[in-house]
This record gives sequence, structure tokens and C-alpha cells, in this order.
Amino acid sequence: MISLVGMPGSGKSTVGRHVARQLGLPFVDTDHLIEQRIGCSIRAYFELHGEPAFRDVEAQVIDEATATGESRVIATGGGAVLREANRNALRERTTVMYLRTTPEDLGRRLRHDTHRPLLQGGSDALQRLRQLFQERDPLYRRTAHYVIETQRPSVHTLVNMVLMQIELAGMGRSAGGETPQP
Repeated sequence: MISLVGMPGSGKSTVGRHVARQLGLPFVDTDHLIEQRIGCSIRAYFELHGEPAFRDVEAQVIDEATATGESRVIATGGGAVLREANRNALRERTTVMYLRTTPEDLGRRLRHDTHRPLLQGGSDALQRLRQLFQERDPLYRRTAHYVIETQRPSVHTLVNMVLMQIELAGMGRSAGGETPQP
């Protein structure tokens, strides 16, 4: 089982979908699972119930997604590493790839995004990204088995970087088509 962590907008869902397709594995996006469970957008849930309530639901979803034992690729939300239980579940049950992206690159990618609740705020968005990066980068690093520096490559290049790391780690597909556990 492979999971992707990183800042909002680092490419976890896009890269995860492509990696899963290349490996012939199911793809799971924890943000989509959360929205199915809560019955509304994450942004609306944040506004109605606040971040702590959202993080409770997120922890349940991550626990369930990583507990199956089935080979899959999981993309997590940007704040998934904020809770120790999530970091432990991801690190112990999956091979974690951290898609590390600078706040400046994220600012360029997300400047028109209106869906990420923690990044709303207009001209202060870059400052908010810098603050989130400073808080979260050590947590991502602590959780990750591998760090992949994204520095603006194409999605195709990022997918190949993740697949190469999987291959180097000896986690490529076996003859039976299953991807070995970490």
C-alpha cells in the first residue's frame, strides 16, 4: 500500500491517480471519502463545524483506508499529518511518499483555488502557505519513507519519480500483479 502526503496543491491526487493506474491498483482519495461521509464539501463542513470536527472525520477515514491490508494508492489531505494517529497509521501500514513543494510553487498553482478552506484569504495566501509549510514540513518528513522534491516538474515526470522510487524500494509489481507491502 502506497500513500502520498504533502501540502495542499502538491499533486497528491493527480499523481496518485496516475501511479495507481500504472501499477494496476485501486486509487483512494481520502478527501473524496470524507466528502461522501459528511455529505457536503470539506469547505462547507469546515465553515459549519470547524477544523477539529473535520480532523475527527479525517482520522476515521485514514484509519479505515489504511487498515484494509489491500494494495492500493492513497492520496491524503494536506493536513492529514497533523494528528499523530494519522501519521502512525500511514507510516506503519503504508509506504509514504512526501511530495515536497515550496510555498512559492504552491502559491502559483493555487492562486485561483477557491476550494481549500485553509488557503482562503486573498493576498495573504502565500504567507499562509509559508506558515503551513513551516508547521507541516517536519511532520511530513517524519511520516514519509521517501521525500520527492517536486520543483515544478510535469505530472508525467512526478509520476515517473514516484514509480522509480517504488521500484528502487523493491516494491514493484510481483509476478502475481500484487504490489508487496512495505
